[in-house]
Amino acid sequence: MRILFSYADRNQFDPFLLLDYAGPHQFAPAEAKRGVGKHPHRGFEIVTILYSGELEHGDSNGRRAKIGPGDVQWMTAASGIVHEKFHSERFAKEGGMLEMVQLWVNLPAADKMAPPKYQDLLGDQFPSVTFPSDAGTACVIACELLDAKCPASTFTPINVWDLQLSASGVVDLQLPVGHMSLLIVQSGDARVNDKRVKAVELVLFDRDGSGVHVAADSDTRMLVLMGQPIREPVVGQGPFVIASRAEIQEAICDYRAGKMGTLS
Repeated sequence: MRILFSYADRNQFDPFLLLDYAGPHQFAPAEAKRGVGKHPHRGFEIVTILYSGELEHGDSNGRRAKIGPGDVQWMTAASGIVHEKFHSERFAKEGGMLEMVQLWVNLPAADKMAPPKYQDLLGDQFPSVTFPSDAGTACVIACELLDAKCPASTFTPINVWDLQLSASGVVDLQLPVGHMSLLIVQSGDARVNDKRVKAVELVLFDRDGSGVHVAADSDTRMLVLMGQPIREPVVGQGPFVIASRAEIQEAICDYRAGKMGTLS
């Protein structure tokens, strides 16, 4: 996993808290489970975008799910949830390429103690936008692009777009005024507003709502994130991101007391 940004960076990516990029990595066949065992979260949402491989999820709400390439797990921890995530049994035994992004999205203080929930979003649910002149396509994971709207529900206005551009493809994107907007090139290379960006590099844009001109120099995949800043205090410790140190201690006590549920 490579942490491309986190809220420790003066929370300049508000409302996004953290982004981990895993892979692409080739795993050999194995009998043992690979992944992360049961652990808690409170105060935010965890969005897992899977590009290749297969993952299994379980949580204290009794939810069990499996996702494959193109699928997304959108877990709202909110007041508290315990979960685990492993390579699927089949993927572990067969081995293969794993590539994924995990994005943490903050919740407004008023929603941090909402009931936890889980959105299992399969690849064929996401609308696709085709750019003019065979420039490429965009998968709309969150909110909307042009006339395409995604099935995911969000607490605050955010956009998550998975762009796949053809070599020499050119697209112009409009950024919402006042929103935090960034772009991450995952593979290939492109010129973004005439600045060359290679894999794995991040570009953070001004919040004045100006447009972004992207010209791909090779087949390029990139993730575009936009979000309306929440502008509230952020205090984090491990799996908890809340608004004060006292609330962190309360979360730790609640987890130890079993108030976030258990995994069977």
